[in-house]
Amino acid sequence: MLTDRHERTTSYTIRKPQPKLQMKHKPYRQTISEQECMDENPVLVEREPPIALVTLNREDRLNALDNRTTRILHDAIESLAKDPSIRTIIITGRGRAFCAGSDIHEYNKMEKVVEYMEHQKLGRMVYDLIENLEKPVIAAVNGYCLGGGLELALVCDVIVASDNAKFGDPTLRLGVIPGGGTTQRLTRIIGRNMVKELLFTGEFISAEEARQLGLVNKVVAAEKLIEESKNMAVKVAKMAPLALAKAKKLVNEGTEAPLNVSLSYEIEATVALFGTEDRVEGMKAFIEKREPNFKGV
Repeated sequence: MLTDRHERTTSYTIRKPQPKLQMKHKPYRQTISEQECMDENPVLVEREPPIALVTLNREDRLNALDNRTTRILHDAIESLAKDPSIRTIIITGRGRAFCAGSDIHEYNKMEKVVEYMEHQKLGRMVYDLIENLEKPVIAAVNGYCLGGGLELALVCDVIVASDNAKFGDPTLRLGVIPGGGTTQRLTRIIGRNMVKELLFTGEFISAEEARQLGLVNKVVAAEKLIEESKNMAVKVAKMAPLALAKAKKLVNEGTEAPLNVSLSYEIEATVALFGTEDRVEGMKAFIEKREPNFKGV
């Protein structure tokens, strides 16, 4: 772990489509009261098997990530990773932003370099968790997606953006550089010179420009964002979960290895999957012209 386990706070609210909020799933490591969870809830979780919707809920701060919210987001994702009824996760933000990055108000209170270092490590812990998660994660980007918010979207597997979304990283204006992957992950997606332009100028690009660059998968009307993201999540959830996990891992890691090595990994993975019950069910369902009932075994 990159942070002290005893200092970790889990206080996300699990929300279902009903008038009264309930804590039906036990948080991964609950260290504050349930009432405090209900009062502050910076991260909302709605479980609608086979999908789950995670919403950043700091609308007054454009869903900026302070340390507490980042820890809660980590534990929410970790909880969903362990829930066998959830096969696809959507991350979005409430209000005018997906996420405007780190909370600069918190930055300004940091007196020691070690505090800033711990903040960066905490962000890295969340980003790595999402990127390496076996379950697919969709970023439903509404409004501003900046700095650490852009880095959060980058570790998701698919980005669906509203037509009013704005992408960018103005971190250099603060006298520092991105610490959560913009210089590395984004460069691998849109290329070195485009990343330099975005960082050096601090300018934002539209959702359509981001789509043309290969950063965004799909642009939809703002009022349809969650609906379209859920539709995609349900489609993804119908795939064989073991095959999804293998495909995600191979695509994520394949570009970092020589082609001949990656091709060998691909063969090994598909051969391993051939011996699963899901493979038997998938091929049987295809022949019988019906929907498969995958169980992840």
